[in-house]
Amino acid sequence: MLIAIPDLLDAATLANVRAIIDAAPWVDGNVTSGHQSALAKRNEQLPEDGAAAREAGKIVLDALAASPLFFAATLPLKVFPPLFNRYGLGQTFGTHVDNAVRVQRGRDFRVRADLSVTVFLEDADRYDGGDLVIEDLFGEQRVKLPAGHAVVYPSSSLHRVTPVTRGRRVASFFWLQSMVRDDAARRILFDLDRSVQSVAAVRGNDDADVIRLTGVYHNLLRRWADA
Repeated sequence: MLIAIPDLLDAATLANVRAIIDAAPWVDGNVTSGHQSALAKRNEQLPEDGAAAREAGKIVLDALAASPLFFAATLPLKVFPPLFNRYGLGQTFGTHVDNAVRVQRGRDFRVRADLSVTVFLEDADRYDGGDLVIEDLFGEQRVKLPAGHAVVYPSSSLHRVTPVTRGRRVASFFWLQSMVRDDAARRILFDLDRSVQSVAAVRGNDDADVIRLTGVYHNLLRRWADA
C-alpha cells in the first residue's frame, strides 16, 4: 500500500527543519547502507548520531504524532529515528530493497522495517530528477511530492531514486514497525477507518451504524495487531 500524507510539515515547521539540517555537516550516505545498497547509493546524509539529525528528527516525529492520517495508514508500533539525506547533481540511489531489520547505532533499539517513509524537504520545482520510483504489482509508481509532504510504502518493495539533473533533492527517510505486520490487513483496516470517518461525518458518532462499524474496526485490529 502506497499512501501520500499531504502537509505533514507546515511551512514554518519545514523552514525550521531546513535551517537545522542545512547548517549541519553532511557525510557520505553509505554510512547507513547494507551491502546491496552500498553498491547503488550515491548521496549525502546527516550523521544519524549528530545533534542536527536528533533535533530535526524530533520535529518530524512530533508531526507524525499529530497526523491522524499517518496513524491510520501505518498503525505504528516502533518508529526508527528519522534520518536525512540529499542528492546533488548526478547523484542517485539504484534499485534496492530496504533491510528487513534496522538497528540504531550505539543503542539496543531495533525495528522490523514493515513500512518506509520519505518526507520531501525541497520544493519539487527546484530540482529535476530525484523521483522516488516504487515497483509494485501494477508497475512502477513515480513519487515526487511538494516540500512538507510524505509518502509511506512497503519496505519490501523494490525502489530507487532517479539521478538528479538540476538542483538538489533533500528529504527525511526512516522505517517503522507496524502493529499489523500484514500489508493486506493494514489496507483493510485503513479503508474501513476512512469509511467510518466518512459515515460519521454525515450521521454523527452516535449513529448505530457508525458504532457498529467502529466495533468491527477494533475487533479486526484486536485480531491482527501486536502491541
